[in-house]
Amino acid sequence: MPTMENKDRILTRASALFLRNGIKSVSMDDIAADLGMSKKTLYKTFASKDDIVLAVMTTHLGQAQGECTRVASTAANAVQEMLSLSAWADKEFSNVHPSIFYDLKKYHSDAWALFATHKNAFILDQITQNLRRGIAEGLFRADLDVEVLARLNLAQIELAFDPDRYPPAQFSPVRVNRVFDEHFLLGVATLKGHRLFNKYQHITEEE
Repeated sequence: MPTMENKDRILTRASALFLRNGIKSVSMDDIAADLGMSKKTLYKTFASKDDIVLAVMTTHLGQAQGECTRVASTAANAVQEMLSLSAWADKEFSNVHPSIFYDLKKYHSDAWALFATHKNAFILDQITQNLRRGIAEGLFRADLDVEVLARLNLAQIELAFDPDRYPPAQFSPVRVNRVFDEHFLLGVATLKGHRLFNKYQHITEEE
């Protein structure tokens, strides 16, 4: 019977390999070799690479949800919340192989479905709540169509990893995501919100 410690060790190492090399290019042989264990032992714990990918995704999304909730709850206002979440996402994406979303979507339907549910439920709700908070605080424009804009912001996550629009050799996902987030935030901000953005980003500009 596989131990929990063994499972956690496999998932930690497999996750690191997927993030560094992409999912498709990592085989069960690679995972076993990286762990210094036989393929037989690996298969006793996980029946397939697909099972490992699903378990890695489940663990990662649970951690991400906890971290996003913590960041949102400790932010002083909606502008700081959006900037803090953007900085957290930059850190997350800085170690992600550009093909990760493509590999998930094409080769691992269960893990992709799990991510899609996380994105279309949890992340969409986070964005929506942030926009409503910003409106209530007078930092975002009162006339915003929150439902339309929340989905636009959501779509930007995958767009940053789209190799056709942003070839990885030329555009890192972190760079693209940062530009997207700044453009979106300044587009929804009131003058008060814009000033607060400048304060947090240490920007001086003439009005």
